[in-house]
Amino acid sequence: MNLHQHPAAASGAAMDRIVPRKRGRTIALAALAATAVVAAGLALWHWAPRGLLVSGRDLQIAQVESGIFRDDIVVRASAQPLSSVILDSVESGRVEEVYARDGDMVRQGQLLFRISNPQRNLELLARQAEHAQQISNLSNLRVAQEASRSEHQRRLDDLAFALQQEEKKHARNEKLAAEGFISAVALEESRDTLAQRRRALAQAQASDATETEVRGNALVQLGSALDGLKSGLQLVRATVEALAVRAPVAGRLTDFRLQVGESIVTGKNVGRIDDPRRFKLSAQVDEFYLNRVAVGRQGSLRVDERSYPVAIGTIYPQVKEGRFTVELMFSKEQPPALNPGQSLDAQITLGEPAPALLLPNSAFSADSGGAWVFVLAPDGRHAERREIRSGRRNNSQVEVLAGLQPGERVIVSSYAAFGKSLTLQISQ
Repeated sequence: MNLHQHPAAASGAAMDRIVPRKRGRTIALAALAATAVVAAGLALWHWAPRGLLVSGRDLQIAQVESGIFRDDIVVRASAQPLSSVILDSVESGRVEEVYARDGDMVRQGQLLFRISNPQRNLELLARQAEHAQQISNLSNLRVAQEASRSEHQRRLDDLAFALQQEEKKHARNEKLAAEGFISAVALEESRDTLAQRRRALAQAQASDATETEVRGNALVQLGSALDGLKSGLQLVRATVEALAVRAPVAGRLTDFRLQVGESIVTGKNVGRIDDPRRFKLSAQVDEFYLNRVAVGRQGSLRVDERSYPVAIGTIYPQVKEGRFTVELMFSKEQPPALNPGQSLDAQITLGEPAPALLLPNSAFSADSGGAWVFVLAPDGRHAERREIRSGRRNNSQVEVLAGLQPGERVIVSSYAAFGKSLTLQISQ
């Protein structure tokens, strides 16, 4: 049998072949991808917000300008009476009658209201009784002392008369003894009797002098006590009279709102009396100006197209809610029609006008204290925070000393919403 010869089967090694790698294409694709990433990053960096994103419509922008700084401030002042007398209740009690109303013009001594206080009336009666009793005691003492003085005087007169009689008798005895009619013993007895009369009179006189001094001291002490009682009585009487309250001065009655039947206590303020003709101005000033405001600074007040000069009379340096109080006095005449509490705009001059670099005095100065601002870039699409040095301020201007140039634009609206951001991205 003939075997057919077949060609040998091709092996796997005979089927494989080496294919060269396409390195150039891979490198090109990688370079293209890298370029795309870089381009995307650049685009993202260009279009992404840089800093805090804010709306341009909410911003107020001003340009730094050279100009004249007016060193003055305008304050809102209220008219107040130049002099007032406070009415305080000097006694407690119940209001029985009211004779005046708030806003009335009153004259000095006019009865305003009357209160009742039974305790004060009882004290007055007790003091009157005590005073009367002391007067009676003084009168009785004087009567008793006068009777005693009369009795002592009669005794002294009797002793003096007895002494005179004894002196005469002794003189006769001496003559008789010299002539030998009486004995020496009788003369000695007469001499002893005379001496005894003299001692009795001297003792009585000394006793009377001592008693007179004691009586005088007693009268003085009783008189002093009586004067004290009299003063106390006058004080209590004045207290009772004070239950009827009268106007201490003439003027306009203000803040007076007592009602019949109302109970008031000692020291309660019941109103005041204002001078209706002369006024002063009280103004609240920002604490920024505390070191620049001084007594005597001049200013002006404009009312009905007329200017009235004023000057700072008093400064109250206590700062409350960022402000302190000054009082302005009219230097010459005052407006003819002023009412207590009326609000007016007063201008206070702090210095002379001078050239300066200026920004508007807006909300930014309060937020940053004038130490930094947000300055816009030339394209107006972002702003950078920049440190500056500011100087004086008035109601409309801030003096820039360093950090800005004329023509630069600055955000002058409030910075409160920007937090601690250093850069702002401004949307159009």
